[in-house]
Amino acid sequence: MFKFRSMCVDADKRLRELHDRNEASGPLFKIKEDPRITRVGRWMRKYSIDEFPQLLNVLRGEMSLVGPRPPLPVETEQYDDEQWRRLEVPPGMTGLWQVSGRSALSFEEMVRLDLFYIENWSVGFDLSLLMRTIPAVIFSRGAY
Repeated sequence: MFKFRSMCVDADKRLRELHDRNEASGPLFKIKEDPRITRVGRWMRKYSIDEFPQLLNVLRGEMSLVGPRPPLPVETEQYDDEQWRRLEVPPGMTGLWQVSGRSALSFEEMVRLDLFYIENWSVGFDLSLLMRTIPAVIFSRGAY
């Protein structure tokens, strides 16, 4: 998955130091004021600019515009059977949980929304999520 770099070069190494500050539930790792994010990276993340290169993944057929966000391999190592269902469809640039709270949601809520999306998919549903993504990105709701 392509992205603009928004973190310092040694972000993976520094993750170990920050593990006890995790604010996310489940296998996710999120810190609202993550010190590994650069000044420009914070701005890019606020408006999801760091994810624009994923349009190349969409054009290459590796991602969809709408679908569950792709997890990191270290996250999937901790998945149970229900959580693995998130991977039944191609990952997307945006999805139901991105327009329903983004980082403010718990991992369990994210999985529930992803599974709801998978079970209720339609072209109209995708179009509505794409339209709801615009204000979510412009107003940075739940982004960090």
